[in-house]
Amino acid sequence: MIILLLQLFLAHILGDFFLQNNKWVANKEVLKWRSPYLYIHVLIHFWLILLVTWNIYNWKMALLIMFSHLLIDGIKLQFQQPAWQRTWFFGDQLAHMAILVAVWSFHEKITWYYSSLITVKSLIIGIAILFVLKPASIITKNTISRWTPNSSPSQNIAVESLKDAGEWIGFLERLMILTFILMGRWEGVGFLLAAKSVFRFGDLKEPKETKLTEYVVIGTFLSFFIAIMTGLLSSYLLTLFR
Repeated sequence: MIILLLQLFLAHILGDFFLQNNKWVANKEVLKWRSPYLYIHVLIHFWLILLVTWNIYNWKMALLIMFSHLLIDGIKLQFQQPAWQRTWFFGDQLAHMAILVAVWSFHEKITWYYSSLITVKSLIIGIAILFVLKPASIITKNTISRWTPNSSPSQNIAVESLKDAGEWIGFLERLMILTFILMGRWEGVGFLLAAKSVFRFGDLKEPKETKLTEYVVIGTFLSFFIAIMTGLLSSYLLTLFR
């Protein structure tokens, strides 16, 4: 049953990321619906599904996925703007995934029930994931705001720093810590801390940067502490509902 869904995902990955090149993508973005590569691209998806599933009787399913792929890609090409290109990319991929799951569910006659998806365990994990993102970021930022160092023009901190990079680093590190703890792989947390120490603190060596170094260390340890405590609490709650 699940093998068909995996086969559909495999065909999608091969078709979208391996069997089209930059020339095709550029041509589609310029010509949009008039690009011949758009139609070649969706035809490749059709044949890939038949090839990966190795069942010619899946042609109806492959045809449905092909036309949905054409519609989704065409809408994206027609309406996407450079400023929103990343958003359109992820939205496009999510739409394709949703179609694959829907077609698979229909083919396998699978009925989805809300109660089977929203369980105590899924709620615990979902809340933990959401908490280590924005709430943990805001808590950390507000806690260490009293020690925010004054940056001098000579340090060029604002110029050299990527926009929102610190916040995204925090998101990723807390998600990784939560994942490691829920999997019981504490060595991963140690590795992550060591890796961040090398990359984040390696350039903060000058005496004049002492305040900035202390600020970064406090923020890092607080971020790690919040993620670890969230992971421990989540793990404990999950054991109660085994």
